[in-house]
Formats: sequence, C-alpha cells, structure tokens
Amino acid sequence: MVPLILLTLVLLWQCVLVGYTFTLAGNAADEAARAAAVGNDCGEAGMRHLDGAWADGAAVTCGEEGDMVRARVGLRVPVLFPGAIAFPFTVPGEAGAVREERSRP
Repeated sequence: MVPLILLTLVLLWQCVLVGYTFTLAGNAADEAARAAAVGNDCGEAGMRHLDGAWADGAAVTCGEEGDMVRARVGLRVPVLFPGAIAFPFTVPGEAGAVREERSRP
C-alpha cells in the first residue's frame, strides 16, 4: 500500500508543478505585454517575473498587431524538482495589451 500512496503523491506533486508553470507563464506574459505597451523592454520584464529554475530555457517574444502588443512566453515544466531536468515540451503563456502613449511632462 505504501508504494501506491507514494506514487500517488509523486503524481499529484507533478500536477502541481505543471499548474504552477502555467501560472508563471501567464503572469510573465502579462507583465511583458504591459511593459511593451508603454514602450519598455518586453523580454526583460517577462524574465524578471520568473523564478530561477523556470527562467532557464524560457522564451519571451513580443509583437505588435495594430494597436495591440502581444507577448508570448514558453516555459519548460520541471520533473519533480525545479532546477533538475525538464519535460521536452513547453507550456505557453500569452497576453495582450493596448499600446499606450507616454505622457509628456
């Protein structure tokens, strides 16, 4: 019975890591889109909001679509322990924001 309980706990923990990776990807994309909307560096803003293990291999891209700025973030899901090995697929995060004009003093 103990191995079955341990296996269940390991699978639940891995599900938590997958969910947390989706949350981080969405938040990083949102922050990157906000930064790009006001003319700041999109990639730096997205990477600033990622924890150490998730920042390795992260991809932040931004692009303009009319008056909108879109940010896309791809993160790799760690296997059991952040910073060790990761699954070979990426978790996507995407956000958009309307481009804003900077106010002049």
